[in-house]
Amino acid sequence: MLTITEELKEIYLNKIETKNLRVGVIGMGYVGLPLAVEFAKYGLKVVGIDLNEQKVSSLNQGKSHILDVPDYEVNQLVENRNLLATSDFSIISELDALSICVPTPLNENQEPDTSYIEATVKEIVRYQEKPLLVVLESTTYPGTTRELIAGTFEKNGLVLDQDYYLCFSPERVDPGNKNYQTKQIPKVIGGLSENSTHIGQALYEKVIDAVVPVSSPETAEMSKLLENTFRSVNIAFVNEMALMCDRMGIDIWETIDAAATKPFGYMPFYPGPGVGGHCIPLDPMYLY
Repeated sequence: MLTITEELKEIYLNKIETKNLRVGVIGMGYVGLPLAVEFAKYGLKVVGIDLNEQKVSSLNQGKSHILDVPDYEVNQLVENRNLLATSDFSIISELDALSICVPTPLNENQEPDTSYIEATVKEIVRYQEKPLLVVLESTTYPGTTRELIAGTFEKNGLVLDQDYYLCFSPERVDPGNKNYQTKQIPKVIGGLSENSTHIGQALYEKVIDAVVPVSSPETAEMSKLLENTFRSVNIAFVNEMALMCDRMGIDIWETIDAAATKPFGYMPFYPGPGVGGHCIPLDPMYLY
């Protein structure tokens, strides 16, 4: 006989396979909307939740505000009733799974600002009425998933593997990159429990080409900071090398091409204006 925990897990896996899982994505920006579209294209009923009424209205009219997501895809999914947008968080009561794709900027003191995550978790606790798989995708410091989200759930009497499953799966979106969009970028995922990881992986494997499970949410959280800090450091380093080469009358581009002939232990980076975007300048600060 299956235990309550085992039975719930089987129910979730069955809902994923039969496309009866209702999914919500909080945050309809350049991370959340492409993810919501992939879930909807698989055949799930998807709700995009965003406080921006203009985005909500536009999406429900079949129009995309993200360049990587064409209007025709959104329009078809809306017409088929696989995709709906709303600003009403009470819809959480009807969901089986929820991906959190909200901003995590730095505050005026250059410290991690988790206020958007905290506000989202409060809404989840307020409206949740049945077991819920929660996946945090927003970049943050190691421990956020366990301490902030699970900690809040536990304070409100929710029990892991009975009332909720919880994972961290860092977004890796590269806006404008036609070769690597949401579906093609490997997805790291780490759950607070084995069941959380198993169910989260089972869901994401339906819409992402490669899903990579890790042992904990902390490992998944740190992996995002590692890859982006690695990129930031090497961008800074190659720009310093470019300045040195310029002073010495050496062609930096030829130098990089020469170094890149080494088949191991080297990855070419190229001089440019420095780091930019929403992630690379911020993420190293999460290590302080």
